Amino acid sequence: MEYISLYRRYRPRRFNEITGQSHVVAALSNAVRDDRVFHAYLLSGPRGTGKTTIARILAKALNCEALVDGEPCCECNSCCSIEGGNSFDLHELDAASNNKVDDIRELLAKVSLGTPGKTKVYLLDEVHMLTSGAENALLKTLEEPPDHVIFVMATTEPHKVVETIRSRTQHLEFDLLSTDQLESLLEKIVIDADLDVDSDGLRYAVRSARGSARDALSILDRVVAAGVVRDDTTVPELLDAIAEKDISKALSVLSTTIEQGREPRVVGEAFLSALREAFLIAMGVPSSQLIDADQEMLNNFVDRVTPAIITRSLETLGSTLVEMRRSPDPRIDLEVALVRMTTKTSSKEVFEVLESLVQRVEKLEQSSLKIQSEVSVSNPPPSLPSRSSKDVPISKSEVQDTSQDDEASAMSSTALSSSPSDEIKTADLDSPSISQENSFRNSPSQDDLTLVWGDDLLPSMSKKVRARFAAGRFIDVKDGVAIFGLPNEPHLRRCQELITEVEAVISEKFDSVLSIKLVVDDHTTTQTAPPKPVIPKSPEDELLDTQNLTNADKNAGSVVEKLTEAFPGAQLVDSE
Repeated sequence: MEYISLYRRYRPRRFNEITGQSHVVAALSNAVRDDRVFHAYLLSGPRGTGKTTIARILAKALNCEALVDGEPCCECNSCCSIEGGNSFDLHELDAASNNKVDDIRELLAKVSLGTPGKTKVYLLDEVHMLTSGAENALLKTLEEPPDHVIFVMATTEPHKVVETIRSRTQHLEFDLLSTDQLESLLEKIVIDADLDVDSDGLRYAVRSARGSARDALSILDRVVAAGVVRDDTTVPELLDAIAEKDISKALSVLSTTIEQGREPRVVGEAFLSALREAFLIAMGVPSSQLIDADQEMLNNFVDRVTPAIITRSLETLGSTLVEMRRSPDPRIDLEVALVRMTTKTSSKEVFEVLESLVQRVEKLEQSSLKIQSEVSVSNPPPSLPSRSSKDVPISKSEVQDTSQDDEASAMSSTALSSSPSDEIKTADLDSPSISQENSFRNSPSQDDLTLVWGDDLLPSMSKKVRARFAAGRFIDVKDGVAIFGLPNEPHLRRCQELITEVEAVISEKFDSVLSIKLVVDDHTTTQTAPPKPVIPKSPEDELLDTQNLTNADKNAGSVVEKLTEAFPGAQLVDSE
């Protein structure tokens, strides 16, 4: 006699035989009993939780000849044919392999045809695998199918089902079974099937199933066939290695596990699942799928580490599993992840230390640059002529008169002035004083701004600011307000939009808050560099007597003279 696997032999035949999923059972059985069955259902949930089974029970209930309180009799011809898989009232389509437009069109072409039973049920498994064209072809019929047609769609990934399909269906979600429910189910089956399985084998099946009824029965079949149960100690040993920060132990456990034939990705996924359960326990939300032995192991791990260590381990292992998909050797990625998780100083802590060092270096560089700029400004090159102690103060009226005769000379005198008062004394630039250095640390003066404007401040601004402010100059500084002159009113309005950036650059340069007031200045030029000083004439040039001068030879230094030197004896025939 052919052996039938446990999950097929003990597949539920009625609604009341389903373990768990009480909310789904109540919704469907009540709908059948009250004759209020929806035209389309979407069943979603993890694998092995009963989606296909409930869809078949619904098809039997809708076509049963002796329905009792919403439950199929499982004895009539319709129920027997559906259970045997040869009924015309239930059409199952695997959307994973029949996901094209032509497959759906062929299915829809037969929708309106009648069947022996009262209701024709279409079961589309893994409906999220349909192509975009197939989904669009299904929409209209799914929204308004014939009265005798019911669509039941099952999927393990409901988020991949398009919203237009979900909105046309009644969505029922399936849950994983708890540990108690799985243990109760397996104990009943072991007794009914007279299986030789001890308590260790049952616990192993429940632990490995992780809430899936079908997986639990498949594992129970393996336990019965093998006769012995060997618990995998990889995950507990890896958890101990993390708690003890033992790198050699973690790598040794991984090497032994891979030598036994397990894939690195399978080991990583099992370890990630255990870390997730530990994280939930640390947060006070333990999982209902854990048996007592696993619960005790994870509680011990949580007591030895901090939640931060568990979180960082989850992040590291999760990123590694993603990278392992395209890695030429996934084992290396997993080993590197284990080293990171078991290192006493975590990668995050190393990053924080490096970031702190980078910030300190940046602060030192900024301080060094600031000191260099202060020194360069307090000791300018002797480009301007120094004035002797015999020079008398120049009044403001004299400067204005000079500007009318010679604008360049006036600009030179203004650049040499150190304050906007009526009496402006010239500064000795060859011997800078301490007060000039303090002016950079406190509030800059007009001279300070003028000296660094063209070479330092203006180049550090954006192109737009440089283009607009290049035509202006600093006229005065009063009470923390720098007066900046521009050629005309339209130019002033355009510069007003960008004044904030100029104020920020100046404030950062001089370590003081300085506001800028824009005014129209008729003497403003487009040159941003300080004007060149007017060099006084030497005394010898001034006493030169032109009466004693003689006319030079008009041929001296000319081409004719050079030709005569090159050809001795040559004579000039005609100089015209």
